[in-house]
Amino acid sequence: MYVGQIVEIASSAELFARPMHPYTEALLSALPVPDPAFKRRGRRIHLPGEVADPANRPAGCSFHPRCRFATERCKAETPPLRRVEGRTVACHHAEDLVLQGVDMGSSPEVQHA
Repeated sequence: MYVGQIVEIASSAELFARPMHPYTEALLSALPVPDPAFKRRGRRIHLPGEVADPANRPAGCSFHPRCRFATERCKAETPPLRRVEGRTVACHHAEDLVLQGVDMGSSPEVQHA
């Protein structure tokens, strides 16, 4: 959810492996890495600007002022929640974006003494 609106619905495995909304990608990039030996799969994404006011949302997509992929369409049209590749996402460009996920399976195994 971003500013009270659902932006993506998927199984946890799909969501973590391949997010389809830029806000989901940014959230996943902020996950702490508890094991210093584990390397982050991608870079941490820092979102510019301020979170939109839910009482005074911007026109179009509420996330567009902070989104590095925003276009004029994003500024003018609110993206509907729609089915894309087996999940639900509210992004005009979901099919065209290749976003970084989190590799949940490559963390080193914990050694117990």
